[in-house]
Amino acid sequence: MRLADIGVFLFFINAAFSNNMIFSRFLGNCPYLGVSNKLETATGMGVAVVFVMGIASLFCYLSYAYILVPLGLQYLDTITFILIIAALVQLVEMFMKKSLPALYSALGIYLPLITTNCAVLGVALINMRSGYNLIESVLSGVFGAVGFLMAIVLMAGIRERLESSDIPKAFKGFPISLIIAGFMSVAFLGFAGLVK
Repeated sequence: MRLADIGVFLFFINAAFSNNMIFSRFLGNCPYLGVSNKLETATGMGVAVVFVMGIASLFCYLSYAYILVPLGLQYLDTITFILIIAALVQLVEMFMKKSLPALYSALGIYLPLITTNCAVLGVALINMRSGYNLIESVLSGVFGAVGFLMAIVLMAGIRERLESSDIPKAFKGFPISLIIAGFMSVAFLGFAGLVK
């Protein structure tokens, strides 16, 4: 789906809803289920992923188009992208530790795990495989991350409400989270085919 063919709004709908990283591509489920206990930490993680995914899409495109392709080293794209993402996550981690220490503590181990978040690497690889140009790559990264942010915040809101709900003991905790994730995935399936 090219930006020139459908426009920015439909490109956003496609990346955030129709091809949501969590519900359609099944990427990024570890932080989605691990950090969505509280709304504040889920929002912080989502915003960090938006920043990292947007910037990573930019730098991954530049490294692919201007370094790997001219040198005939396209097969090194995954390793190159992982290094770029790891460096960006370190920058985000240092910024959060200095500026937002409460959120940094709340995110705990999940913040450095953005490095291995398959959604961040997945969007960079999808951008290259789709033949996106620089603008399309960055927009795909940002819009895909906004879809991730939306999904994790919705899940956190539901999980916070479930804390005070009367649910059977066998379903408390992680089992009910998986059931809700399944229902949310089915709900997002309604967006499939919206943009062709």
